[in-house]
Amino acid sequence: MSDQNSSTRSSVGLLDIVPRLPGLLKDAPAIVKGVATGFMARPTAKTSIGKVFQDRAEKYADSDFIKFGDERISYRQANETVNRYAAVLASKGVGHGDVVGAMLRNSPDAVLLMLAIVKCGAIAGMLNYHQRGKVLEHSIGLLKATAVVAETDLVEPITESGADTTGLMTLDELKQLAASAPTTNPAATAAVLAKDKAFYIFTSGTTGMPKASVMTHYRWLRALGGFGGLGMRLSSSDTLYCCLPLYHNNALTVATSSVLNAGATLALGKSFSASKFWDDVISYDATAFVYIGEVCAYLLNQPPKPTDRQHRVRVICGNGLRPAIWDDFTKRFGIARVCEFYAASEGNTAFMNVFNVDKTTGICPTPIAFVEYDDESGEPLRDDQGRVRKVKTGQPGLLLSKVSNFQPFDGYTDKDATEKKLVRDAFKDGDVWFNTGDLMRSQGFGHAAFTDRLGDTFRWKGENVATTEVEAAVSLDPQVEECTVYGVEVPGAGGKAGMVAIQLKDGEEFDGKALAKAAYEHLPGYAVPLFVRVTGELAHTSTFKSQKVDLRKEGYGGTTGEGDEDAGTIEDPIYVLAGRSEGYVEYYDDYPQEVVDGKRPAK
Repeated sequence: MSDQNSSTRSSVGLLDIVPRLPGLLKDAPAIVKGVATGFMARPTAKTSIGKVFQDRAEKYADSDFIKFGDERISYRQANETVNRYAAVLASKGVGHGDVVGAMLRNSPDAVLLMLAIVKCGAIAGMLNYHQRGKVLEHSIGLLKATAVVAETDLVEPITESGADTTGLMTLDELKQLAASAPTTNPAATAAVLAKDKAFYIFTSGTTGMPKASVMTHYRWLRALGGFGGLGMRLSSSDTLYCCLPLYHNNALTVATSSVLNAGATLALGKSFSASKFWDDVISYDATAFVYIGEVCAYLLNQPPKPTDRQHRVRVICGNGLRPAIWDDFTKRFGIARVCEFYAASEGNTAFMNVFNVDKTTGICPTPIAFVEYDDESGEPLRDDQGRVRKVKTGQPGLLLSKVSNFQPFDGYTDKDATEKKLVRDAFKDGDVWFNTGDLMRSQGFGHAAFTDRLGDTFRWKGENVATTEVEAAVSLDPQVEECTVYGVEVPGAGGKAGMVAIQLKDGEEFDGKALAKAAYEHLPGYAVPLFVRVTGELAHTSTFKSQKVDLRKEGYGGTTGEGDEDAGTIEDPIYVLAGRSEGYVEYYDDYPQEVVDGKRPAK
């Protein structure tokens, strides 16, 4: 068993599991409910998100379903509003298999509209309300929607993007029409099958145009069983706080399914605010919340306040909590249980930290494999017989997940994009596996740790460098507010050298020796970044992912990066690694050649 105070966990053993078993037994009712609702459903069964919501609305009619600011909406009230919205959509011609786009910020109506759409047997296209221009036009074009519902001030961006506005209506128009609509449950809900499509969720990666991944009712129900039943294990008296956007799966699927499994309350935040986060949690009397790793890092970077411990949160669920800050985060904020997981919007499997073991994504109940991969293409390597090869135990490998009737790969709206993610005849003729594009490492006892996105991994000095590990090490330097790591070309040198863009904390001046010291203390020499870019603020996607594409294209001073831009025009100061003792110094023109010649960085 690894040192519990280390920044990473190398293995998981029996002594990690046994002490957690009483907690599982205590939560048996929630587990049984989740298993019965989620895992027992078959693809051909007449069950769906809408049916589960109706059942919960009947059982918990007078309990709060949604809290939003001072607003409280009971399950009964929510179901009546959902039915009204569904009736309006049906009158607009929305039926089974049709698509309705939803472009709404976090609010009760965003949840209720989603439920109305799936109750009609239709598919909710959850549009990112931050998108504009050609990206928004592209996203709406993928939906081929019968109707699109948007907030009034978001109509103009839609029309200006050049997107097809057929069926476009404002939320206010929907609410006006719904005022006189019937409140009875629509008959269409009873006909929806688990295998039917429920959502189109746009991948929010850092490269290229978004793709619309498919979420069926079946996979959402399995998520309810996993995240709600085995993972969070809430009760009807719990309140779960969610400030992530509802087009993000951690909100749409993890948070909402966990709440519905238990008949609990969903407390919605308009958006994430590091300074106000705990105030919101306390005001809602929340006992749980969902996160992504960046949220945890932002909260930990806030100055200590009394509210850090003036809350009742006992369990959190999300992905990306870095091992380097895991202990600091849970101890400072008094979090008893972390339900870390690994999953992807388009994926057909998931890892879940069921046993509350620290620094792990947990266990996966379905067939998976960690295999050798090609650094450039991201494809699995094959042997002389054309078969995929598994990595040695404990070594990072490309995660493949078996595709079967039990765990289908629903893919994207684009069939070609779907096929590109499949690995056929991997271990034997006829088998099919989903290529996650992620590197994972087995920790033993069925547990695994996320290592990196393959697209973000680069090779230097004959070694693979995982950007998440470098970011975790650099972030330990007290001067660093935030950072992002990527590989850049050094003309004449093989592979890509590490470069880190950092945002300093307020009032800090860059200390090149301190940064080098932090990097060398926690990383092997080949993984220590050669270049540092100090920037005023790092750009992000709307789901807090760093936008590395432009940074990679711009490269470092005095060269061009992956694109055609002249990186010499970069206004941010650039520093280079002189050596372990010298630390980072201002960039100079001869440095790249010194790297090629082996003169820099000094040992």
